[in-house]
Amino acid sequence: MTWRRRDFLSAAAAVGASVTNTAPSWGADNEPSPIKPKRRAVLKLASQENRIPGKTLDEKLDRMERWGFEGLELLGKNLSTQPEETKQHIKKIKTALQGRSIKISAICGGYDGWLISDTKEIRDQAMSSIKTLLDIGGELGSTGLIVVPAFNPQPSLPHREARKLLTGFDRWDQRQERTPLPLLHELADYAARAGTRILLEPLARNECYFLRTLTDAASMCKDISGPGIGVLGDFWHMTWEETSDLGAFMTAGDYLHHVHIASRRRRKMPGEDGAADNYVLGFKGLKWIGYQDYISLECGNMGDKEIVIPAAAKLIREQWAQA
Repeated sequence: MTWRRRDFLSAAAAVGASVTNTAPSWGADNEPSPIKPKRRAVLKLASQENRIPGKTLDEKLDRMERWGFEGLELLGKNLSTQPEETKQHIKKIKTALQGRSIKISAICGGYDGWLISDTKEIRDQAMSSIKTLLDIGGELGSTGLIVVPAFNPQPSLPHREARKLLTGFDRWDQRQERTPLPLLHELADYAARAGTRILLEPLARNECYFLRTLTDAASMCKDISGPGIGVLGDFWHMTWEETSDLGAFMTAGDYLHHVHIASRRRRKMPGEDGAADNYVLGFKGLKWIGYQDYISLECGNMGDKEIVIPAAAKLIREQWAQA
């Protein structure tokens, strides 16, 4: 069969049209094509407990209900690891939540040690205290325990060795050998039995070099492959590390189970940095994946909390609607 140049160009154009028609189309605002998500996304506002004014937990919860919040994020450092004290603390929290629409969203850190320490004793300390907090999180119905493998000042293993210790895989090793008991696999199994999960949080490079993007966190979840592990996306850290809020959330997909939000220049209340505090594309990504969990305040404030917190909630709701 003899091909003429005109025939070749016609065939190439047909193939190109076919590819274009089957691939997602992208608009000027980086919005994906209108593919229906698996489920309708929901907006559930939450806040870390120390961001809300009030002398008692009941006072904080009263304000949160008045401002339309649905989730309370606990600080792990405030949860005692002593069995009797823990029992009393859990009882106090459960009593305060009775009859309210607010639930426990997540527990933020608070464990001892760090997972990729270059010292086994410190790694073991982290594993033990993380499991204790997972038990508490499971009993309180928490979305998950937020975990950072290591912060910059903490002496840690080299990147490849740390990655293999956590997931059992070294992607540069074509043999794909697994370590006998990867740390995240052990913790994810433990979390699932407790009724909660580990939430890996990527941080900006000034705080952490090991894990900085949602894509990398999601790939670690894929390596573990189980319900006891997920990803946290933090708009503040994403401001510096992600090229696209929308793309980052789409990549995290079903692994995403918690979101932190703050203003984008000074890490204050959303809205306190003016026009810079735009989260619409990120919210488009959350809607695209059918996000079901909480968006939680993790930030400081410049103005009066009684004013800037409800204003932040209003801004978030307005931009969610715009998305």
